[in-house]
Amino acid sequence: MHDHSHSHNHSHDDGHGHHHHHVTPADANNKAFIAGIILNSIYVIVQIGAGIYTNSIALLSDAGHNLGDVASLALSLIAFRLAKVKPSGGYTYGYKKTTILASLTNAVILLITIGVLGFEAIVRLRNPQPVEGGIVAWVSGLGIIINGISALFFFRSKDHDLNNKGAYLHLLTDAMVSLGVVIAGVIIYFTHWYWLDGVVSLIVLAIILSGTWSLLTDSLKLSMDAVPPGLDVLEIEKKLMNIKGVENIHHVHIWAMSTTENALTTHLVLDKELSFDEKMKVVHNIKHKLLHENIQHATIELESADMPCESDDC
Repeated sequence: MHDHSHSHNHSHDDGHGHHHHHVTPADANNKAFIAGIILNSIYVIVQIGAGIYTNSIALLSDAGHNLGDVASLALSLIAFRLAKVKPSGGYTYGYKKTTILASLTNAVILLITIGVLGFEAIVRLRNPQPVEGGIVAWVSGLGIIINGISALFFFRSKDHDLNNKGAYLHLLTDAMVSLGVVIAGVIIYFTHWYWLDGVVSLIVLAIILSGTWSLLTDSLKLSMDAVPPGLDVLEIEKKLMNIKGVENIHHVHIWAMSTTENALTTHLVLDKELSFDEKMKVVHNIKHKLLHENIQHATIELESADMPCESDDC
């Protein structure tokens, strides 16, 4: 028994070591989100003011877009904080899942924004109103700079986490959108084609919709405990079967605990010639392999070949 606890501690320790490795990105992460929130909030206020002053629905659509970004950055930041809260009696997994709910909420908010602004843009198209193109162009030019800088904050961490990737893609798209609004503003300034404002607004909204759709579907899948993107159950089963001592594997479940951490449970049949300690070593080895597959929490149930598992799907 003593040995078992030793082996367990060792595996725990190992996971812990891997965890320590991620401390610095988390701090950088916080700074990126906070800086992004401050920069974009100021810009949203400028855009709304300018949109009302210049009578531009394109600027207001872009403001709605940036407001969605601020909300998403804020939700993600709160979720990262909550994900760090220690598990309690009522929430044995802590609040890690809030990161997934944040993505979902954010997607829903953006869809509502698209509906409202889309309606307004169509009304404007049927009845174009004069727009001050010059100011629109200048304000959006500022947007290219702000979104570009904000996107750079997330460039390094974008492959680690769904929320970071969301933030990065969002901000990059925003910079492109701002460029589109600048071009429209310049054209309106010289030609007085006021209908262009409504057209650009609808294009902006279509771009937001395409980005939001994948955010919505990804976060919905994760909230339904689907296998996280980038992980393949069959691949992982194959890798585990190749480990020396593993005879059989079934009941593999993989799900996301948060947008950064994944969990797995499985039943294993090990070679019955192995001693207890050797079996523990195999389990430890498996957990280590799973860490490299981005699965941080593995629960493994051992079965013997002589005592087949009870349930129907074995």
